[in-house]
Amino acid sequence: MRISAPSRRALLRTGALAVAGAGALAAARPLPEPSCPTPAGAPGTAAAPPAPAGDAKSRAATRAVRLTAVSGRADLGGRTVSTWTYGGGLPGREIRVTAGETLAVTLANHLPQPTTLHWHGLAVPNAMDGVPGLTQRAVRAGGDFVYRFPLPTPGTYWYHSHAGVQADRGLYGALIVEDPHEPLGYDTEWVVVLDDWLDGVGGRSPEATLRTLLGSRGSGMNMSEDAEGGGRTRNAGRDTPGAAPGSARPGDRPHTGRSALLDGAGGNVTYPYHLVNGRTADAPRVFAARPGQRIRIRLINASGDTAFRVALGGHRMTVTHTDGHPVRHTGTDALLLAMGERYDVLVTAGDGVFPLTALAEGKGGAAARALLRTASGAAPKASARPRELDGRLVGAEELLAEDAVALDDRRPDRTLRLRLTGNMKKYDWAFDGKPYDPRQAHALRAGERVRLELTNATKMWHPVHLHGHVFALTGTQDGPGARKDTAIVLPGRTVRADFDAENPGVWMLHCHNAYHQEAGMMTLLRY
Repeated sequence: MRISAPSRRALLRTGALAVAGAGALAAARPLPEPSCPTPAGAPGTAAAPPAPAGDAKSRAATRAVRLTAVSGRADLGGRTVSTWTYGGGLPGREIRVTAGETLAVTLANHLPQPTTLHWHGLAVPNAMDGVPGLTQRAVRAGGDFVYRFPLPTPGTYWYHSHAGVQADRGLYGALIVEDPHEPLGYDTEWVVVLDDWLDGVGGRSPEATLRTLLGSRGSGMNMSEDAEGGGRTRNAGRDTPGAAPGSARPGDRPHTGRSALLDGAGGNVTYPYHLVNGRTADAPRVFAARPGQRIRIRLINASGDTAFRVALGGHRMTVTHTDGHPVRHTGTDALLLAMGERYDVLVTAGDGVFPLTALAEGKGGAAARALLRTASGAAPKASARPRELDGRLVGAEELLAEDAVALDDRRPDRTLRLRLTGNMKKYDWAFDGKPYDPRQAHALRAGERVRLELTNATKMWHPVHLHGHVFALTGTQDGPGARKDTAIVLPGRTVRADFDAENPGVWMLHCHNAYHQEAGMMTLLRY
């Protein structure tokens, strides 16, 4: 039975979230409560998380980290913007631990709004998942909260705020879980975090952009016929500081570019900058190595509305992992990363200066870049596009899981069929035509093998992310499908993915486009 609830838009306007939204599960246990600032420290500080009881060996197995969410200025490479970050860095500090350790992260909130942390790709205990109003109470301004969980599985992961569209500011960072018995052979490692950026540019913010997109439902923003896939906006208002919530601004118009790889529009939002490790293409980060060295590159797409096609000029890549999990090694010239996806690749460094280019797919040729330098010499121009971008591109559906992590051939006990619905004219993104309601969840049973059948009935692509679990892509080829937590679902296509219900709780399944998610394309699984 469906229970009536306030609209998602109303919740956004009031800032209200139904704390009882976890249904029966939430009623059975209180949501984790953030703590107040400790008098002994600066506002918002807390003592380091206590080590678990036991001998010195057990204490050494806990890695304590502190992240402080702050508002301030960030340097994009000659251009500074006002935004929110963790400790002033962009991206936030890299967290690096070893599989088998326990991570204890104190989040201190110095922002003017409540916030949380989500551990993308990790099967954490449900109370540590970081979804405000669902798995915990949001950490209020001046408060703090300790996230503590074991890390049994090595891989490339990341963390970000899960409060509204805060992650489309600077509230994200890489989380690397190293394998103490690493089977790969390489000389050095390069962590590459991709992002699209609008916060603090020309008075823009993710929240204002979201209000504009939601306001297109009935505020006088007339969408052209092709806007279902991210088309043009007519009668847009001027970009003025006093613009009313929901009013159109030129910088917030839906994007008009299209992509053959994505079978339609690249996205809904036009971004003034695209970044690699916090820097624009005109002021790129430089990674130094020696010719002939084998480099492991960990690619993370932390963007809000942009898929990136990535290539390293003059090099061929060998894919070794996707979403943190090993695959049978596969050669490629380029990769397509949706929001939330990760890929690990190996390259053998050439002699010279080479661009690592991340093309904003379907967004008019915009790109982010960094440089690999193994010799002296001039760098290629920022406008240069490596020919590898148009070479062979391996998709996740072509990859096979390594035997050690492959899901067995057990038949699914349950198939959960979901349709991705909505369009740009109404901006009514949802599952099965029903916008997110925290009081509604799809009931599963512990121990079941569940098949997700995701059918995209829209004209827009969607990267769908499942919290707390790792699924296996199915039905795409001979052999075990790649293990992932985020999958691209193209317009008119169906993606099937199997997972085992072995991490009890109430878990989100949502589009990882920040704006589709907040417009309503989220649902819950509960067992």
